[in-house]
Formats: sequence, C-alpha cells, structure tokens
Amino acid sequence: MTIAFIGHGYVGLVTASVFADLGNTVWVVGRTPEKIDKLKKGITPFYEPGLTEMVKRNIEADRLKFTLQYQEALSYSQIVFICVGTPSKPNGEADLSSVFDAATKIGKNLKKYTVVVTKSTVPVGTNRIVAEIINKVKPQKITFDIASCPEFLKEGSAISDTLYPDRIVIGTDAKKAKDLLLDLHKPINGERVVTGIETAEMIKYASNALLSTKISFANAMSFICDAVGADVELVLKGVGLDNRLGRSFLYPGVGFGGSCFPKDVKALIAIAAKNHYNFSLLKAVNEINHEAKKRFVHKIISVFPDLKGKIFAVWGLSFKPNTDDMREAPSIEIINQLLARGAKIKAFDPIAMEKASAIFTGVEYCQSPKEAAIGADAILILTEWNEFKQIDLKEIINVMREKNIFDGRNIYQPEKVKKLGFNYKGIGRF
Repeated sequence: MTIAFIGHGYVGLVTASVFADLGNTVWVVGRTPEKIDKLKKGITPFYEPGLTEMVKRNIEADRLKFTLQYQEALSYSQIVFICVGTPSKPNGEADLSSVFDAATKIGKNLKKYTVVVTKSTVPVGTNRIVAEIINKVKPQKITFDIASCPEFLKEGSAISDTLYPDRIVIGTDAKKAKDLLLDLHKPINGERVVTGIETAEMIKYASNALLSTKISFANAMSFICDAVGADVELVLKGVGLDNRLGRSFLYPGVGFGGSCFPKDVKALIAIAAKNHYNFSLLKAVNEINHEAKKRFVHKIISVFPDLKGKIFAVWGLSFKPNTDDMREAPSIEIINQLLARGAKIKAFDPIAMEKASAIFTGVEYCQSPKEAAIGADAILILTEWNEFKQIDLKEIINVMREKNIFDGRNIYQPEKVKKLGFNYKGIGRF
C-alpha cells in the first residue's frame, strides 16, 4: 500500500518508518527544506532508539520518501495521516492551526479517493471540521473519507510501541475507510477498537489523563509519606500488587513532562469547560504536578537555606530517559529556580544536553556524571537514566565538596547510599 504522513515529528516519522519497514511505500511531507534534505540523507531530527537505522534502511530500499510537496505524496497515496503538533494555547486549549493548515493543503491536492486520518491528538469534533475544510477546497468530483487513529507511543520505546501496541483505535463512519485501515494494520498485533470518530478522539485524551492521574496520585502520596515518615515506594508497591490497580505509572518523582501529558491534561480540562463541566479532578492532577517540582526545590533549600555559591550536579535533563525531548521537562523549572537563587549548575545528560543548551543560560555542561559531581555540594537526579542507576557512587563521593544526593526519581536504595556516607533525600522516603 502507498500511504503518506504530514509531519515528521515523533509520531509522524516513527509511524512512517515502521509502516515502510513493513513493506509499504511511505511518503513523508514536511515544510522545512533543511529538515527534509537531512531526512533524505537519513539524518533524523530527534533521538529515538533504533529510529535512525530504520530510516536509513527504508530510504535505501526506496520505501521511505521525503518531500515538501503535498501533490507529489498525495498523487500516489490511498491513505494520508495528519501528524502535526497540537500545542497548548495560553488558555489550555489545543492549538489546531497546523491540523487545519494540513487539511487545507490535503484538500487542494487530492487526486483520487483518499482516506484522511488524523493521528494528532485533537479535541472531539476536530475531524468533522477537517472534513468541512477539505470539502470546501477539494476538486469537485474527488471523494474522500475521514478517520481518527490516535497514537499511543512512548518516547524512548516508540518503535516497539508501534509494532506491538496494546490496541489500535480506528474511528470512522465509513466502511471503505475502516476496511482500508484494518488492512493496513494487518501485520501489527493488538486489539482492534473500531468506533465512531468522536469516541476515538476522546480515547486518547482519556488515556493520557488517567496515566497523568496515576503519576500525580503517586506524588500526592509521597507528600504525605514525607510528612509521616513512611516509605512511599513500599506503600505503592503494596498498592500496585493489587491486580485491579498495577504499579505501571504509579511512581512518584519530580513531576511528569513531555509533549503529551501536560498539554493533554490542560486540553481535556478546556474541553470539559466548553461543555459546562468543571473537571476538578484533572485540575488537581495539574496542580500536584507543579507542586512536585516546587517541593523538590524546597527539599534542597531545607538543607541549603542560602543557595548562593552552592554547586549542584544535575544528572538528567530530558523529561524521561531514552529521549532528548526537553518539552515540559521538570528539569527546566527546577534548574531555573535554583539559578534564580544564586546556585551554580553543572549538568550531564547522555542525550539531551544539546537541546538543553538552547533553553538554559548559565549552566555548565559536563561530559560525564563524575565530571558534573566534581566539587559539587549535592547531586540532583532529575531523569532516571540507567547509567545513573549503575554508577559506582564510591568513586563519586570522593570528588564532591559536600556529600548530598537529592534523588528526584527514587533510583537508589536509601540505606545503601547512606552507608556510603551520603546524606540522602528521596521522594517520600527517608
């Protein structure tokens, strides 16, 4: 099958590459000549394990093609996926300008019957507007159908998530579109959820909102455990062993970030408000997420009331491991608060330092965790990279000025770290 993707961000490029690897001919449409030129050479715009190799393999096999021209891609494609960004507006609503721009350009360039699929996360009703836009600008005799196929990728494991999903959601009113999309997904396992368009649009928001709620619940429990002297990790282990609940995403830390959870929580709050519902539960999820970052900074201040001249080794900058994505990363708010109070930051991240350097001013970037720790008053762990879990802390303690670890991801066992001579502060544990 020949298909097209509008957009080459995480969702567009990963999904396009996987479908090409499955034997389809895949066009990817971008709007920036420099980025398309790099992609044609197999240079990917972000880090995702295994992606560069997959892109190069499918370029060489002539299955994966990149273009700036909608007409070139749509002339051949039976299905076109819209995979553009939907960032938050100041009021929390999703900014759909890129989706509607893509719909306009798709409509003007339709040459034959095509299924137009929105894979971007969009509010309920968006696909209907996409159809209206296309109808206004398309050639008169050309027909099309619309569908919603939300993505459920996790950065750092996006290729595996595409190949081995828990479910594939297909939302459409048209049998022909449903059959084409089911055929396209035949090589991929995962339960099929075939629904109407509005239901498919809502599934993605509901999923991300519930996962965000689990994280914020874990953080709220850590606040209480800090106050009463309980170990939140053992509390949540005991809770997670209940088969009705599970431990997935039930981990405390310095808050969630990334391109999905923060914006989707805010968007669902806005969707609810537009429909006269005060989604107070999700508002609390959002508030707890911000509080988690503030409490981590206050934990540091409780040890260092005056931060001027203090040196902090920050281990981890990206919002999660195995990605260089800095969008809404908790490190941003935490580091900026520390810098504002006069602290010096020495940072290390295995992948994200180049992107972080465009965000921070006054941060020293180091080539290893040990280099960052030299002369430091404390280590701040903000991303749970495996490299940090496996590091020999016996070597690290000897190069530090003061022996403090603020473990924002609870990657260490407190007793073991304390035996080495560290003053250890975790999240909801002692």
